[in-house]
Amino acid sequence: MALMVHVLAALFGMGSWIAINGLWVELPLIVPEIPEGWYLPSYLTIIIQLANVGPLFVTLMHKFFPSKLNESGVIYTIVCFGIMASFLLPFFWKVTSVFTGARHSTALLILAFFLSLVDCTSSVTFLPFMTRLQPKFLTTYFIGEGLSGLVPGLVALGQGVGIVNCVNSTTNTTGSQSSNSTGGDSDRLVAQYQPANFPPEVFFFFLSGVMAVCLAAFILLNHLPQSRRQRATSKYVKQTEATNGGAELCNREVPEQRPMITASDSQQEARVKAISGTGKYSRSEMVLIFLVLAWVNALTNAVLPSIQSYSCLPYGNLAYHLSAALGAMANPLACFVAMFYPNRSLRLMGFLTLAGTGVGSYIMSMAALSPCPWLVQSQAGKALIVLSWILFVGTLSYVKVMIGIILRDEGHSALVLCGAVVQLGSMLGALTMFPLVSVYSLFRSGDPCNTKCPL
Repeated sequence: MALMVHVLAALFGMGSWIAINGLWVELPLIVPEIPEGWYLPSYLTIIIQLANVGPLFVTLMHKFFPSKLNESGVIYTIVCFGIMASFLLPFFWKVTSVFTGARHSTALLILAFFLSLVDCTSSVTFLPFMTRLQPKFLTTYFIGEGLSGLVPGLVALGQGVGIVNCVNSTTNTTGSQSSNSTGGDSDRLVAQYQPANFPPEVFFFFLSGVMAVCLAAFILLNHLPQSRRQRATSKYVKQTEATNGGAELCNREVPEQRPMITASDSQQEARVKAISGTGKYSRSEMVLIFLVLAWVNALTNAVLPSIQSYSCLPYGNLAYHLSAALGAMANPLACFVAMFYPNRSLRLMGFLTLAGTGVGSYIMSMAALSPCPWLVQSQAGKALIVLSWILFVGTLSYVKVMIGIILRDEGHSALVLCGAVVQLGSMLGALTMFPLVSVYSLFRSGDPCNTKCPL
């Protein structure tokens, strides 16, 4: 019974960010077909930040009008929006219109906003919902959240997105390219993207299907008898529903308000603490926890991803793909480790945060030195950058699970604030890196086919 609920919790968590993560990994196939070109990532960055109006609204409702917010209703709404938006993408992503005197992919940008709204709002709704289940299922949820980045990446890898072949090209003295070599011409290798194994439309339908699976998992977590057996006692359920909105008390059936099995007094006391909080941590410690949470999410969700190509491409296309794929695998793996070795030590949290930040600093340094970072022409350099990305993602992912476990003990409101801080940290990181990368162009991209650096 518990295994089935673990699977449902992971599938539910996988729907949290899979739509936007999927859109990002599909960019190499989308960009050549739309008028925005490679300015699209900049547009998406701004759109995602605008979508934070969703979590802001939910957080304010929890703060000032908690009895009027139906948390389950919000989740149903945003997941259905995600299904519809991702289902419409295959039909309209190429549709353009003239706006402010220029042609834009209006439909794609509008649908991207709705997908961002869904994913951003999931941070302040999915996590608090998990307080209705026993604490052990929260770590499983984080595994699913990690899979929301890994799964679309693996599908895109099978699709052939971003696979580059280095082909010979002849450049004459005027700078134009030609396939024939004549006097005064010089041969050089040019990166050429390999055709995809299936079109973006199929990938978008896949995203819509995953969102539908997320909705089905949420329905089963609410109504499946096996899920009810893993829920809290009646006292805990009533307090949870009172926190989420009194309207749910009138709508729920009696069997959902009563436990299917009898819990011991110690279990009941532990579950009641999930609402009121343990009070174990002082105010200054809670402030530190939330500051670390904002910092870690700024690094993992915005700062380092924005310069991943600059840090990896100088070492070759293989190093770039290994860093992306293995780094994505490190996220759910760290959550899986946390399932068996949960830890609430603030000292360990601080140590791992400093270690992950140190590894991230090395990655940032290599990006700043692009296209000629350290050891660029050696196998050691390639191995080091790949290992750095694995350690960076894995270490800070474990820190995020640690914080989630701590805040789960502090109650429903703490997890709502947790989601808000996650979005705030990500937003500050994105707004910091956007001008550095897109406006001032402080980073120079490496060429995977023509890296010439002094020894």
